[in-house]
Amino acid sequence: MNLAEPAVSSAAAKRFPPFRPRLPWLGGDLQTLRNYLRARPPELAGWPGRRLELALADGSGDRLAAMLHRPEAPDGRPLSVLIHGLTGCEDSSYIRASARHLLGLGYPVLRLSLRGAGPSGPLCRFRYHAGRSEDLRDVLAALARLAPDLFAGGLLLVGYSLGANMLLKFLAEHGGRFPVLAAAAVSAPIDLKAAQLRLMAPRNALYHRYLLARMKAETLAGAALSAPERRAVARARSVYQFDDGFVAPVGGFADAEDYYRRCSARRFLDAVAVPTLVVHARDDPWIPAAAYDAVDWRANPRLTPLLPAAGGHVGFHGRGARAAWHDRCITNFAESILA
Repeated sequence: MNLAEPAVSSAAAKRFPPFRPRLPWLGGDLQTLRNYLRARPPELAGWPGRRLELALADGSGDRLAAMLHRPEAPDGRPLSVLIHGLTGCEDSSYIRASARHLLGLGYPVLRLSLRGAGPSGPLCRFRYHAGRSEDLRDVLAALARLAPDLFAGGLLLVGYSLGANMLLKFLAEHGGRFPVLAAAAVSAPIDLKAAQLRLMAPRNALYHRYLLARMKAETLAGAALSAPERRAVARARSVYQFDDGFVAPVGGFADAEDYYRRCSARRFLDAVAVPTLVVHARDDPWIPAAAYDAVDWRANPRLTPLLPAAGGHVGFHGRGARAAWHDRCITNFAESILA
């Protein structure tokens, strides 16, 4: 197999263009780092946004911030809801790039900041994690009450990295409650334990240090942590210790292992009832491809796996187009569903 060609697991996936990396972004690491090395975030000035605050239904008083953009000439396309990954928010470069691509094609877009992330930080007592699928359920329910016209064309849900894991879990548990026409998961850590081990491998020491520092800073900037919670975050010396000492107890899990086991999207894939594109690069430096190879994709025909050899982690900076390859594949997939 040509290492730049998509590895497809279904006949449907063959309609997608091959991924061919764009110079100089060769290899999984450079593809990954491209999102962090952008000189400027993708511009969205052509589509003014409306700030929304969407209440969650768990009694915490937490609200999620979101930015809503409408295309210049709406034509009934589904609302695209974009869900960021670990230490990201609605302003992450890959979120803004996807929003620009979708808006340019006529899709309305909602850029969501998960619980405690970015603009949601001052509005929340609690924090997001890989399994908080009920937060997405509550946000969509609140949005339907606030602006029901947004649901007239249906929904296209797109998650990235940790947000993609949450999305897949949501689709299995709550997808049938909403008019979701299609979904896409990009670089999802569908086996959280395997992702934790890979991130903490010696070759990823710099990534691990960087992400842990951002996780701790993001969490300690939150509005209302208890003294024991602050101590647990401050003394964490690894992602595992952070998950074991903070995420698990606050989220109601016995420990990190229990959190990983109960929230990994892999165990929910068979229950996804919505046409869903699953994109993952085999050279992703953070998430091992073995987790995807272990899935029997034939068990659920609603899933379309697209597993190219290259692309990094939420990278896919390819030749021949301004938009990232995964964004083009997502709209290709959505258009096929709408047709």
